Amino acid sequence: MTVSHSIGTASVPYPIESVDNALRLLQLLHEHDELGVTAAARLLGVAPSTAHRLFAMLVFRGFAVQNARRTYEPVPDHLRRTRTEPALSDQAAVLRPLLTNVMRALDETVHFVVLRGTAAFFVEGVEAEHPLRVISRAGLTMPAHCTAAGKAMLGHLSPAEIDALYPRGLPDVYGPAPADLPTLKRQLASVRRAGFAVSREEHERSVVGTAVSLRDQEGRLRGALAVGVASARCPNSRLPELAQHLLDAAAAARPLLSQLGALRGGDTTRR
Repeated sequence: MTVSHSIGTASVPYPIESVDNALRLLQLLHEHDELGVTAAARLLGVAPSTAHRLFAMLVFRGFAVQNARRTYEPVPDHLRRTRTEPALSDQAAVLRPLLTNVMRALDETVHFVVLRGTAAFFVEGVEAEHPLRVISRAGLTMPAHCTAAGKAMLGHLSPAEIDALYPRGLPDVYGPAPADLPTLKRQLASVRRAGFAVSREEHERSVVGTAVSLRDQEGRLRGALAVGVASARCPNSRLPELAQHLLDAAAAARPLLSQLGALRGGDTTRR
């Protein structure tokens, strides 16, 4: 017996409700430009916990980002990863030994982060073991403009691309983060000169982030490597040491990421 399910005026054999809900949520997100969990749950007719899980998957796959208002926005097509880009899980598996090495050398928590629209998505983390460590943020998204990893990646965008990414200006966030685009652009210019980015309590109290961009050998931006340190353990004099360990790990990662891209027939687009 064939089972079908009506969606609007159409009838679909062998329906998969979870897939349908995810696709409907993606459509709603593009229709509304911005949605919160409660509103999405009401529109889909599901529990808020279900809507939250659906949003989490859209973020993970690069179709949505969570903004500073804790609502979700669609990722513009031109910022979504290419069809040939290695899967995040594959990249995380390749990078994890390097993250572990940096964690052991510094005794601090280290992350692999990618840019998803205006958000920094923390893909993988290796957590330090001492009591004053920064807890792993793996699986979370944070506003890119006030995190070290986000700034390291935004630093590779042109001023015009920054304007396109923030057509309504920067969102308000806690702390001493840049409040307007001119300030952000000046900071990104400093990031490019220094070769690494720093965020001192701009998104989280008592946390200092240091990050470098992550590229493959063909020059494609693949994300960022970041170390999070409790501010009590991070005087300014320590920043060059943190950055150098990250730069060394990023250099070691380049051929590994290129090999992944070659296995998938990676494109040659450079940013």
